[in-house]
Amino acid sequence: MKGSYILMESLRAEGVDTIFGYPGGTIIPVFDALYDYLDKFNYTLMRHEQGVVHAAQGYARASGKPGVCIVTSGPGATNVITGIGDAMIDSTPLIVITGQVGTSALGTDAFQEIDMVGITQPISKWAYQIRSANEISIALARAFYIATTGRPGPVVLDFTKNAQVENAEFFHKKCTYYRGYIPSPDINQRQIETAAEIINNAKKPLAIVGQGVVLGHAEDELLKFLTKADIPAASTLLGLSAMPSDFRLNKGFVGMYGNMAPNIKTNECDVLIAIGMRFDDRVTGNVNTYAKQAKIVHLDIDISEIDKNIKSTAKILGNAKETIPALTEKINSAQHKEWVDSFSVYEDTEYKKVIQRELNSQDGKINMGEVVRKVSDATNHNAILVTDVGQNQMAAVRYFQYKQTRSVITSGGLGTMGFGLPAAIGAKIGMPNRTVCMFAGDGGFQMTIQELGTILQSQIGVKMILLNNNYLGMVRQLQELFYNERYSSTLMVNPNFNQIADAYQIRNRHVTHHEELDEAIQDMLSDDKPYLLVVDVEEYGLIYPMTPAGETITNILMPKG
Repeated sequence: MKGSYILMESLRAEGVDTIFGYPGGTIIPVFDALYDYLDKFNYTLMRHEQGVVHAAQGYARASGKPGVCIVTSGPGATNVITGIGDAMIDSTPLIVITGQVGTSALGTDAFQEIDMVGITQPISKWAYQIRSANEISIALARAFYIATTGRPGPVVLDFTKNAQVENAEFFHKKCTYYRGYIPSPDINQRQIETAAEIINNAKKPLAIVGQGVVLGHAEDELLKFLTKADIPAASTLLGLSAMPSDFRLNKGFVGMYGNMAPNIKTNECDVLIAIGMRFDDRVTGNVNTYAKQAKIVHLDIDISEIDKNIKSTAKILGNAKETIPALTEKINSAQHKEWVDSFSVYEDTEYKKVIQRELNSQDGKINMGEVVRKVSDATNHNAILVTDVGQNQMAAVRYFQYKQTRSVITSGGLGTMGFGLPAAIGAKIGMPNRTVCMFAGDGGFQMTIQELGTILQSQIGVKMILLNNNYLGMVRQLQELFYNERYSSTLMVNPNFNQIADAYQIRNRHVTHHEELDEAIQDMLSDDKPYLLVVDVEEYGLIYPMTPAGETITNILMPKG
């Protein structure tokens, strides 16, 4: 059969049921074949290639299955670069298929030729150019194996046009081994015993939970581990929802905009247990002053993350699904009541100085956190939260609450504005029976606003909450605090978002006063159809607590007064 049909059959053999795409000249044979498979795949036409890849990310993060996207060559291919980089740093499994000119034209600067493999090798787990139809099934099987095993990530298949139209014999065999690639190292029992001894001797243990727990499907194992040894825990941005918000030992969110108690306790604990997290700078602040008093136990599947930023006392390599139970078996049951209770002093301070004020706006102005919490409460904390990037993101992850895993989808390591709307589309397609609430600021929303067209065409029931402060809020906050209120290039003159929603036939509402908010939220959630809720929030609102970049994690800024 033709190479384009071999691709379709290989995708089916790998269990794919959902594809996001945008067609173009060099990938037309693939889309021509897709025409005959529209009853086999749930295909969504996005409005821009950046939307294609972010939707695939949202789908993967919500469903736990790899996201698959298909775009054309040249600008179509380069438009997915940001999403590939985002997926790489956030460990999201993607199969990105890009069109390419025929092999006879490679290297001639042909129309829409671009060296996609050369561009993406540094920001993907694997990039490969398919030059003949005979390679398609093998390459695709390897791509799925590499993308989904070990530490997940994106792979890129650059698909030459001649390979799409050539004939070859179809066969497909799933890949279970690729030379030189070791997805998950064997557990070293000596490492387990060393770590267990350190934890058993701890008086003030603290765990920091990363996305590795979610990616490893180890949420239950984590709760058993923490409960057995009575260890308080906090989450990184991507680790949020690995623990339910109301779990007794869940102490919140660590990092630059994290909760006061776990950040301060990081520099008071005697043992710090890092589980599936990479000690990035937004978590650690100044590494030279980070947890210097503590012994570090680091569990991770990726050896390159061990000792990269923070030196460990004990290291455990492997999948959290296996390493956490192995460690739990070796640790002693313990009680650390005095240590756990000591977090409450800082929790009370943060509640009085920040949270209480944020959730109870004064002077008629609406705060971001108030909107977020009201939406979360109205969904009984069972919704999937998708965010864009900026103040809206930090407010959303701080004030949304979670009962289920895989309930937070956000751009972490790359911080990609424009991520929210297409990622929410992908999340809703991946988990159609869950409510998906997407929070965005007016800046990020406009970066991918064209994806409202996708919602119109496919009727995807995303609940979009636009927190409109007429500023690029996060940059404006930094300008206020550190650049003498010199608001350079952050004031936004915005369109009428509700009229835009009307043009796309999306139900919408505009809230400017407190008394309108509850009713508007109920209206938004009254059915499973798409909805845009525009809320005018405090223009000069600030996200607190905040640790300035590069500072010691305990140097926390709080609101005045």
